[in-house]
Parts: sequence; structure tokens; C-alpha cells
Amino acid sequence: MHHLDHPNEITRESLVSILEIMHRLAAPEAMPELLREVIEVGKVAIVAETGVLWLLDRKSMQLVMVVPANDLPPRMSMGEGWAGKCAADLVISNIHECREDELFNAVPVHIPGSETRSLLNVPILGQDDSLLGVMQWLGAYTGQFDEHDEWVGPALAAQAAVAIQHAYMTDELLANAILSQEVAVARDIQMSTLPDTMPVLPGYDLHGHFQPTDHTGGDLYDLVMLNDRLFMLLGDATGHGFGPALSATQMQAMLRVSFRLGADLDNAYMHVNNQLSEDLPDDRFITAFMGFLDPQTHMVNYHSGGQGPILHFRAAAQQCDWYKPTNFPVGVMEIDNRQESADLKLEPGDILGLISDGVYEYNNIEGEEFGEERVAEVFRLHHHGSMSELCDQLIQAVMNFGGDAPQEDDITLVLVGRSPE
Repeated sequence: MHHLDHPNEITRESLVSILEIMHRLAAPEAMPELLREVIEVGKVAIVAETGVLWLLDRKSMQLVMVVPANDLPPRMSMGEGWAGKCAADLVISNIHECREDELFNAVPVHIPGSETRSLLNVPILGQDDSLLGVMQWLGAYTGQFDEHDEWVGPALAAQAAVAIQHAYMTDELLANAILSQEVAVARDIQMSTLPDTMPVLPGYDLHGHFQPTDHTGGDLYDLVMLNDRLFMLLGDATGHGFGPALSATQMQAMLRVSFRLGADLDNAYMHVNNQLSEDLPDDRFITAFMGFLDPQTHMVNYHSGGQGPILHFRAAAQQCDWYKPTNFPVGVMEIDNRQESADLKLEPGDILGLISDGVYEYNNIEGEEFGEERVAEVFRLHHHGSMSELCDQLIQAVMNFGGDAPQEDDITLVLVGRSPE
């Protein structure tokens, strides 16, 4: 029991212990060790047999016991037992006789080797009184905790809050630093794959556009003349960051090498897919359009691994035709047999539009997607101009539609327009 002249006084021993914890909170120690130290100090300051500290799991919104340490830490839902009630109500509670308490008997907390008679529950509150966790002090005697303990308890909880928030802040800063570095590297990879200039192809107007988001993804495009034919590539690797950007670049490099070594499109598609299926993690793949345009016959020979829809604006009819993917995404699974490519012909004034999901799936504030019909309308209105102008009109239409909604995905376009005759 305590023998202080005033309940809001604290013993010299307790004060020294608390000040020592405050000093250590500024050091870069791991949060679990510091929280255990806070509990040890509390056992002296409050004179408790032991203490239990629950931390709020911000994803599941459950309490997880972190002190004492346990390989399989118990979890408590909000409102469950006295810890859950303290978390839900955000108020201190002092149970003088646990044996007579209905809530405690429903969800008991015991000291190993003895029975808990007294229980002091203190919420751990962060900035703006947000819940971080709950402290519970366990006593072996009836009425063990008094007004002094009810005063010291929140002070100890405040020190625990400092340790918890410091750890969260450190983790967040570290994660952001790693993410920023990864984004910068991934962006450099993406930008290095893009053509410096558009190929010159008589009778055609070519344009490529890449508009990245802040977090970076795995988009890329390629336009290059190979053996008197135009090679066209639009790829989008799943995910964001360094890995997807590297995966897309790996596919691009493998395709170029394959074609320079004499492989045809069908064989290149099969072997590159199978190699990526072996190399990529199970949860990663690439949607990709890859094809050749023969400027003599105006035929486009292509594979579309999960990349769609493919837009073909037919000038004569003033309408867009849409083509579905010809196969599943690249790298999902191995292909046993050579896959047959698809063909389309570009008539005078026709346009082939390879457009990433970042356009079709651009959401406005209401969650509505830009969609195919709005893309088609831009093509109908602006197909007479250059491909660069058409691209600008499409991007502007998307941005106007999105309004204040942020760009969630990279926007990548390849436009191949045949001149009117």
C-alpha cells in the first residue's frame, strides 16, 4: 500500500525510474524492449505484481498482447474483456475485487502462480487521443490500486505512447525512404527504355507517349524499325516499383534479341513467355501487345497477351473496332505449342491505338471510368490531325473527365496512323 500525503505525489524512486525511461525513449531502441521497460518501471511506481500491455493492430483493429512476450500472442477484440472495454471506452477503470466482477470472470487475466484480485486498466492514447493500446496492472490483493495508481497509470501510458509513436514514425519514414529510392530507380529504368525519337516510316505518322504516376508502375512502349518492318510493343507489368519496371524491361530486351537473331513473332512470343514464366514470381506477369507492321502490305501481325482492348479506328466508317487479347498475359504459364498470331489491315486514314489501362480505367471522383466510348469519341473528333495532336486531345479529355481525382496508374499510348490517300 502507498503512504503518501497526497495521492498526486510520487515517490522519488518512481520518479527517477520514469525519468530514466523518458531518456531512453529518445534512443533508437526497438519498441518491444522499451515497452517491457515501461512495464518494469510501472511495477515499481504502481506496486503491481505484473503488467500486461496490449497494442492496437491498426489493420484488424484488434488488441495484441506484446508484453509479456509470446510466440503466439493473444488477441482481443474491441469491447472484449476489460482490455477491450478500456480500448472501446478510452477511460481508466479500477477493479477492486476481480472475483466479483462479471466482465473479468468472462475474460480473466491471471498472474502465473497466483490469482488476480485487483485490476487497473489504462488506455494508451496518442495524438488527438487516438487509441494506441491498453495497459493492465495486475494485483494479488483486493483493493490493491488506489488514487495514486490511477494518477501514475496515465503517466506511464503516456511514456508507452511515446515509444509506440516513435516506432511507428521511424518505420514510416524508413518505408517512405525505401519507397522513394525504389521509385527513383524504377523511373530511371522506365525512362531508359523509351525511344528517344520516333522512327521514320513513309506513309505513316507515329507517336508514343508515357505519363507516369508518382508511385511508378511497369509500363513501357517501343517503336523501332527491324528488317524494314515496324516493331510495336506496349507492356504493363503488374505492381508498382522496381520489380515490375525491371520485368517489363527484361521482356523488351528478350524480344529485341530474339528478332535480331532471326526469330519470327510467333516463336519469339512463345519462348519469351516461357522464359518469363520461369523467371517471374507467381504473383507477377505482364500484359503486352507485340506486333509488326509491314509498310508495303499495311498488315499488322500481332500477339496480345492480356493487353486489351486493341483499338482500330477505321477512317472509312468513322468508327472504332475493338479487339480482345489473343492470349493470357505473358509469364502466367508456359505455352506448349507455337501460338498463331492475329492480323489486321490499316486502310488509308486508319489508326492503330495501343492504349494502357491508365486511360480506360481512369476514375473520376464518383468512381466512374473513362471507358472505351469516350476514347472512341476523341478519335472520331480528332483523327484528321497528327498523332501527336490526337494524343494531346485524348490526354486532355482524360484529365478533364478525372477532374480532382488523382492519376492512379501510368498512362502509355502508341498511335500508328496511316496517311489518307
